[in-house]
Parts: sequence; structure tokens; C-alpha cells
Amino acid sequence: MIVKAPESRARRAWTAMARNPWLGPLIALTLVYLLFVVLVPDTFARPVNLVTMARQTVALGLCSVGMTLVVILGGIDLSVGSAVALTTVVVASLLKGGAGPVTAALGGIAVAAVTGLVNGALITGLRVTPFIITLGAMRILRGAAKGLAHEQKIDVDARGLDALVAALPPERGWMLFPPGVWMLVVVALLAAALLRWTRFGRHIYAIGSNEQTARLCGIEVGRVKILVYTLAAALAGLAGVIEFGTLTVGDPTDSAGLELEVIASVVIGGGSLSGGMGSILGALIGCFLMTVIKTGCVHVGLPNWVQDLVTGGIIVTAVAVDRARSRRA
Repeated sequence: MIVKAPESRARRAWTAMARNPWLGPLIALTLVYLLFVVLVPDTFARPVNLVTMARQTVALGLCSVGMTLVVILGGIDLSVGSAVALTTVVVASLLKGGAGPVTAALGGIAVAAVTGLVNGALITGLRVTPFIITLGAMRILRGAAKGLAHEQKIDVDARGLDALVAALPPERGWMLFPPGVWMLVVVALLAAALLRWTRFGRHIYAIGSNEQTARLCGIEVGRVKILVYTLAAALAGLAGVIEFGTLTVGDPTDSAGLELEVIASVVIGGGSLSGGMGSILGALIGCFLMTVIKTGCVHVGLPNWVQDLVTGGIIVTAVAVDRARSRRA
């Protein structure tokens, strides 16, 4: 009889860490960052560049937090980019009409949240796949944004909303990052806590793992789906406010293709398009990986079409890894 020697505590800890789906992406992020530091040390390695990349990741990160909830649920939302564009137009229109910055921001988020509520209700009520519903919503919201803006950008005074992601003045350097970055951190922590320590979070995982079993266990699947899509859309609306602060215009053509980057970030971070798997930390790692690659390409001097090729390759690789992960599971 052969007795297997017990694993050491350090080995058990390493094995548990290796099972985390975000470990691979974290290693990839570190290696890619170091690669660009070696290639362009004079500019890429500067602390100010880290702050810039953090600022550029806020909108993508907020959308990815919401998309993580949707993907874990077993769904998908292709209307994210259009919701962001519509929010910028709504915020600009409200500001132009005399509303205060807080009212305009809340109005934009509310409009986005309503679109998510409608998406969730249609997916639940019609029992149509989320891909079809949100694909239609993507075109509808984009058209609504263009119609509201009369197919042109709305130039308006940002009235302080631009400070959310603007470079910090010297007297506020103690903050290290602009308020928008800290907003992303708070949202991510709240979402992670929701998934880990609340009944609602456990229901999201349960539905994504096996919807029929979740129904048999008494989980109100329809209500959970509607709430998740509403919450994800509200976060897209918050990202739209950030985007407006960055652009200081309401742009109905903004964020085209953003939904693909968001989905890729979630999948890169360990989320599964089959549902039941994903984490907020992994999604944020995926976001920063996308930002580092884009920023590094700019610093190296690669043309925009090469950046598109690289981004497309990342998306294809992420989906391929997800399929391989699903088959192995």
C-alpha cells in the first residue's frame, strides 16, 4: 500500500492560487507591461503614464464590471457601446437645457438603466436569446442617440464633469488619481462584495451554472435577470458620464465597438461565455491589459491599423481560450 505524502502548506497555497482564472491574465499583464517598459523606457515607465492609463481604463472598467455580472448570469449585452453614446448625448442635452451637472449625470444614468430594464424584461418575457435582444437594442439606442443629437455632436460646457477624469492639479496631487478612477475602485469593490457575500450574488452564479436547476431551487430567475441587466446598463450609463467628461461633448457615434472590448476583457479575466464563471478582479485585469497594449502601441509608434489587428487578435484569442476552458471543464 502506497501512502501519498501530504502536501505542504506552501504547495497547497500555490495550487489554490494556480486555479484562479485571473492568475494567467495577471502574469500576461505584467509581462506585456515590462515589455513596453524595455522598448520605450523614457516615456512608458513614467508614473504619469500609469495615471494616464488608469484614467483611460475607467469607462471600459465600469462597463466590464456590469458585463461580468451579465456573463456570469449566462447572458450577454451587445448594447453597451450604444448605451454609453446615448448617455453622453443625454447628459449634453440636459446641460444645454440648463440642468445642473449632477442632475444631468443622474439623468443620463437613469436613461441607460431604463434601457437595461427593457432588455432584461424582453429577454425574460419573450424568452429570446440575449444576443438577439441586445443586438437589436444596440441599433435602436444608437439610432436614438443620433436622433436626439440631430446626427451631430452636442458641444456644451461640461460644468465640472470633466474633472472626473482630468489630470489632477498640483494642490490635489495627494489623491494620486482623478475621482473617476476611485469611483471605479469603489464600484468594483461593491460588485465583488455583491457576488461573494450576498444571496443575490449566489443566485447570479446559480442561474449561470444551470438555469433549470436554479428554478427548481426556488430562485426567481426572471427577477434576477431583469435586475442584472438593469444594473449593468446603469454602470454603462455611469461610464457614459465619464466618457462625456473626457470628450466634453455629446457624441452619438462614440464608443462604437466598445462592447467587444468589454466582452473580451471579461473573458480574458476568466469569465466564461457559457455562464457561471467570472470575477470582478479578473475583468479589471483584462481591462488594464487592453489599455496597456493600446498605450504601448502608441508609445512604440505603431499605426492605428496595427492596433486594430492586435485588439482583434486579443478578442479571438480570448474566445478561443474560453472555449478550451469550457471543454476542459
